[in-house]
Amino acid sequence: MRIAVAGVGKRSVKVLSYLRAAMPDMQIVGYVDPAPKIISQLEEPAPIPAFDDVDNMLLQSKPDILFVGSPNHLHLGHITSGLRAGVRVFSEKPVVISLVETWQLAELLREYGTDRVMVGLVLRYAPQIKDLNEALAAGHLGRIVSLEANEHIEPQHGGFFMRDWRRYARYSGGFMLEKCCHDIDLYHMVTGSRVKRVASFGGRKIFTPENAPISNEHNNLYHTTQSLWETTDDPFRSDADIIDHQNAILQFENDITMSFHTNLNVPDQSRHFCIVGTRGMAEGDLERGYLRVTDAASKARILYKDYTQIANATIDHYGSDKQMAIELADFLDGRQDKLPVSIVDALEAGVSALALDQARKSGEVIDLTQTWAQFDGYNLQKSL
Repeated sequence: MRIAVAGVGKRSVKVLSYLRAAMPDMQIVGYVDPAPKIISQLEEPAPIPAFDDVDNMLLQSKPDILFVGSPNHLHLGHITSGLRAGVRVFSEKPVVISLVETWQLAELLREYGTDRVMVGLVLRYAPQIKDLNEALAAGHLGRIVSLEANEHIEPQHGGFFMRDWRRYARYSGGFMLEKCCHDIDLYHMVTGSRVKRVASFGGRKIFTPENAPISNEHNNLYHTTQSLWETTDDPFRSDADIIDHQNAILQFENDITMSFHTNLNVPDQSRHFCIVGTRGMAEGDLERGYLRVTDAASKARILYKDYTQIANATIDHYGSDKQMAIELADFLDGRQDKLPVSIVDALEAGVSALALDQARKSGEVIDLTQTWAQFDGYNLQKSL
């Protein structure tokens, strides 16, 4: 399998390393990156040819797959190049950064087919989520009524966002899209529905000059994670335009309701969910590594699982990075018929994330009925 790479950042290196382990015949035949600071981590056993632009790389290297790991604002252009060159594309999330780009990509997918693009939304691959799906399919919760969830991020990761290129919405699409599209996709899956109406509140009140450390005591904390491009040094005095906390209320098309909270300065990191149905409840935390399912009437514990005792289930997106690579390899080699998440799922999660930021900025409840009508007009199939 010949793979060409657009953007060699930490995420690309991580996924490609797992993919290489899952697919030993994989060959990286070229890359494009104007500042390839960590390309050496992939250059085993031999150097990888460097190219100045993606179109030229596709023409000369003749890959089977274009791996798009570039900053978010470049994804659409790189995906377009791959589709027009006749190769399959794997794109990291989020695939696009605006509604305008959503419609542009939808038009391309209508022309070239949704089966030509795979996407790196990873939470559906996590062992905990696979077990949750089994519990939902078994009917242990009955009909889902409401949910609450969070993504609480530790200060060192929050500091990274305020120092990295992701601090600019023009590059990332905003924090809710960049970081929480995983979560929104997950709850689209859990509810079997898309978001219909949203309200949202938040802003930047933590990473501001008045909260900067007075001494150097905690400076290393906010510089734990290396930034590779468009870096600034001080997360408290940076020119970031993303939020550092946000609360949202969501109503899905099937009338399930949900509340969601994210914050970038939580010392006890968590990614918690509580799903309440007519017959029972599922509660879990991806960061803390547990899932329990409880019957509502009897309070009997139907399932309890501790993922901290399972190898690799507490690293690299809770084991899902490795599992995604395994399933991608099986899918590409014909051993697996479909993947658990499609490019259409990714676009739908992105539309909902963008609506949450629109609601936050406007202070209004945003109704997505007309947006989904436009989206459905492209007749995109979740073929994967």
